[in-house]
Amino acid sequence: MEKDEFIKRLVELRMNKGVSARDMSLSIGQSAGYINNIENGINYPSMTVFFYICDYLGVSPAEFFDTSSADPVKTRELADTVKGLSSDKLDHLIALAKAMK
Repeated sequence: MEKDEFIKRLVELRMNKGVSARDMSLSIGQSAGYINNIENGINYPSMTVFFYICDYLGVSPAEFFDTSSADPVKTRELADTVKGLSSDKLDHLIALAKAMK
């Protein structure tokens, strides 16, 4: 993932969570402008802080880098919700999802 993609993904996930860059920075124990500096391409987080960022956003590092899902938290919630549904109900849900796409 290139730097621009990293920044875009961070912004996307932060916005999905509905928090400001300032609030996120302070919540992960950094200075008020920390996330802003990352999003403006000034800094990259250390690996340790990257793991704090993922934890704060509620995503795994793999989910952070998997850009095929715009909202991995909701995708995981949906996947957990459908576990245990009958085959017929899963077929209906798949048809609905395809129609919505």
